[in-house]
Formats: sequence, C-alpha cells, structure tokens
Amino acid sequence: MNTDSGADETGGAIGVPRNVPIDQWDPAAQMAYWAFHQQHRRHYMRYAYLQLSSDADAEEAVDLTFDQVMDRWPDMLEMENLDGYAWTVLKRRIIDMHRKRRRRPEPMDTAAFEAALAAGAAEDPFDALTDTIALYGAVARLSERQRDAILLCYGMGHTCVKAAELMGTEAATVRSQLSQGRRRLARLLNLHHPDFTYRKSTT
Repeated sequence: MNTDSGADETGGAIGVPRNVPIDQWDPAAQMAYWAFHQQHRRHYMRYAYLQLSSDADAEEAVDLTFDQVMDRWPDMLEMENLDGYAWTVLKRRIIDMHRKRRRRPEPMDTAAFEAALAAGAAEDPFDALTDTIALYGAVARLSERQRDAILLCYGMGHTCVKAAELMGTEAATVRSQLSQGRRRLARLLNLHHPDFTYRKSTT
C-alpha cells in the first residue's frame, strides 16, 4: 500500500501514512479520544472566542483542531505531552483563522482596562477583568505564554492547575508566566499594581 499521502490528505505533512478511521481504532483508544474531546472542547471554544471574538470562527478553529487531533490520536497516545501537542494545534488553527480573515486582531482601547485596575474597587483589581481582559490591546503585547496564562486564569477563570492541564505544562510554570504577565501589563499601562498575588485556588 502506498503510504505517501499528499499535503491535502495529511494536513500539510508529506510522507505521513493515511490515517486510520476512528471506527477501526481499538475500543480503548476510541474511549480515550471521546473523553479528551468532552473534557477539552468547551475550554477550547472559550479560549478561541477570546482570541477571535466570533462564535463561528471559534467553532471552526476548534473543529479543525479536533479533526487534526483525531487524525493523530493513535500516535498522540504515545506522546509524553499529549495536552501540549493538542494546545499547539489549537493555537495554530486560531492563527489560520486570523489569516483567513486577512487581518490581525485589532488593538482595543486600554482606557477601561486601566480604569478598572486603578480604581481598586476589588481586593485584587485583576479579578474585575475576568470576562473582558482579552478585549484590551495591552494583552496582545505580552509574550505568547504570558498571554495564555492571563487569558486562561483571568479571562476564563481557571486555576493555575487547570490552565497548566490545558496547556500541557506545569502549574508552577503557569504561576511564573502569570506573575510576569501581570508585571508587564502594569508597566505597559503605567499602573502601580505589579505585585498582586494570584489568590485563586490552585486545586
């Protein structure tokens, strides 16, 4: 059998064997895939929406992500960092959607972001941004990992442990990126709140 599939059949990879349909997988592999799908799809949708601001675009990016994950699932089960691989696929599909729309995410006015932090109405002003933090241009200037940590923990309300699970990394790494991202946001917005600690439960 010729296993040298073209780029269109393998998502861009040359010389990759044609994928085995899911109904031909071992039952345990099928169950593992659908469990992963159930556990991750909702979180992926929320993250994609924060990045794309469109339900349709977010759904397309996530559907394409799971298409690629399904294509690679039997191989992924042998990976040391399955979650990290899937997260990378999601990030690439979101980039593809931005390219498809032929525009970059538009910078947003940071005035509301700065006002919410400076007002000090909450014990931790960052908590006031749980539902809106992705709307502000300053976040786009963070490093990729810092931005992911901020979006997952503040934009989506996840603990560092859950964010680490989705990103395929360690909770300590997320805490570090979160701390660095907060300090950089404070500098970017000329604020005086660089040392707030992240007090959400990490369990």
